[in-house]
Amino acid sequence: MGYSMKFDAVIFDCDGVLVDSEAITTGVLREMLEELGWPLSHQECHALFVGKAVQDELAIIQQRTGRKPGQGWIDEFRIRRNSALSLNLEAVPGIHEALSRISPYWRSSIACASAADRGKISLQLDKVGLLGYFEDRMFSGYEVARNKPFPDVYLAAAKALDVAAQRCAIVEDSVTGVSAGVAAGAMVFAYSPLGHDETLFQAGASAVFTDMAALPDLLM
Repeated sequence: MGYSMKFDAVIFDCDGVLVDSEAITTGVLREMLEELGWPLSHQECHALFVGKAVQDELAIIQQRTGRKPGQGWIDEFRIRRNSALSLNLEAVPGIHEALSRISPYWRSSIACASAADRGKISLQLDKVGLLGYFEDRMFSGYEVARNKPFPDVYLAAAKALDVAAQRCAIVEDSVTGVSAGVAAGAMVFAYSPLGHDETLFQAGASAVFTDMAALPDLLM
């Protein structure tokens, strides 16, 4: 690794950054919340839940439905979600090309750190053919003390890579995730395919980009 490199490691969020999963997952969640008596539009569900682990949001579900989902409900959500992902999941446009350019420079200093459970991370990356870029360098917010928007999962990833968090570039797409990366002390690049989202800058993103093909040039 040359001294000209801006970063010692690149850490990717998963959903919305590596895989185009959020509409699929949100669709399943909306169905199950409607079954509990809480109908939500896609936009409302996206605003409330994207970037967060569903198990961390049970209090708001209880507040709105009068029922706190138990472990059985969470298990059913994961089964239905994973089934839908297995059928319909695709990679984020341009991410294969971006990773093929990035990986020769960082090699084993590329990681994935997601708020999702480890099973979902592996299933998704395998489904879209990205697992090889990350191998055993996948980190779940379920396996640290606090999930995003706290920095714990990014700090765990940096520690495992033996890199200072301040020397990491983080690629995110949600306010929750950007907040976690900034809290870790890293520089955060926010992917926003629908346009430059001011809320991502307000959360602390150093750059917001709309085309994944632009990522390698931002990092190098």
